[in-house]
Amino acid sequence: MHSPSPIVRRKSRQIHVGKVPVGGDAPISVQSMTNTDTLDVAATVEQIQRLEAAGADIVRVSVPTMDAADAFGHIKRQVSVPLVADIHFDYKIALRVAELGVDCLRINPGNIGKEERVRAVVSAARDNGIPIRIGVNAGSLEKDLQKKYGEPTPEALVESAMRHIDHLDRLDFPDFKVSVKASDVFMAVAAYRQLATRIEQPLHLGITEAGGLRSGTVKSSIGLGMLLMDGIGDTLRVSLAADPVEEIKVGYDMLKSLRLRSKGINFVACPSCSRQNFDVIATMNALEERLEDIMTPLDVSVIGCVVNGPGEAKESEIGLTGGSPANLVYIDGKPATKLRNDHLVDDLERMIRDRVRAKEQAEKDVIARGE
Repeated sequence: MHSPSPIVRRKSRQIHVGKVPVGGDAPISVQSMTNTDTLDVAATVEQIQRLEAAGADIVRVSVPTMDAADAFGHIKRQVSVPLVADIHFDYKIALRVAELGVDCLRINPGNIGKEERVRAVVSAARDNGIPIRIGVNAGSLEKDLQKKYGEPTPEALVESAMRHIDHLDRLDFPDFKVSVKASDVFMAVAAYRQLATRIEQPLHLGITEAGGLRSGTVKSSIGLGMLLMDGIGDTLRVSLAADPVEEIKVGYDMLKSLRLRSKGINFVACPSCSRQNFDVIATMNALEERLEDIMTPLDVSVIGCVVNGPGEAKESEIGLTGGSPANLVYIDGKPATKLRNDHLVDDLERMIRDRVRAKEQAEKDVIARGE
């Protein structure tokens, strides 16, 4: 669990979305998008704060009108996480949010009109140090590409992306990232693989309109997992028809499973069986709910019996192994104490939080010593 990921990541140009580096050797960032009415400033701010508390590195906000742009300015002043403004067609909205401190513009240069409009947006982005995200979606391909290919294909997605990229290349603006999303896993994966060989800019991964919480998580994990295993991807969004906070949780779990990010608790837990000496499922549900606030990396194993429990515990910082009459807890791979079932979750939560506080204090001591 402590060994580095064997994945060799694609080399890409690094840009900055506010304080968050994207590309290069930066960690793969996880983002989501608000689903509140942007005009409802209070509701949008509250949701962004929830996303940030869940670990979101970047949050995207839809800005469809000039009124929404003004609301975006109020929202921006009340949150600390970098914000991306999602804009289509009206270049004046992009110019307005650039004035209001947006951290990234999500536009497609080809759909905001004449060359002078694209030039104005790029000029505003350049002057304010704002990167651009080009977002291509299989559901909204240009009409001539639909006619040329007959249906969305990986090649159509890449051709659309390259058209938009050409706009920025002509204006000598290299600070952009690109996504080529589709709801079909094979199409999206093929498009990203093709695009990864053609540009140096960072890639924003996503399987668009993936589905509900369960089906969307499965589809996204398969598609994004294939790309991440290839070393492709610098930032990602898991698109779910669910609470956006769930997108952040799934995204981090995905990266943790590939050892590409370590944030929060990495739980190893058995599926439970008749050998279990405590209710594994209820214990895990309670621990996950109670410990959502922890962002410090920690490996914890929860195994219901002595068959696999000791082996997993020896690889964990804290490991619980079911036993009778009491369960055995390992600390750093060594037997440490026993816990009875009547206060099992409370005792284990306390031990985990104590360990987290100790790790955080140790990190502060290292920083204080300047090591």
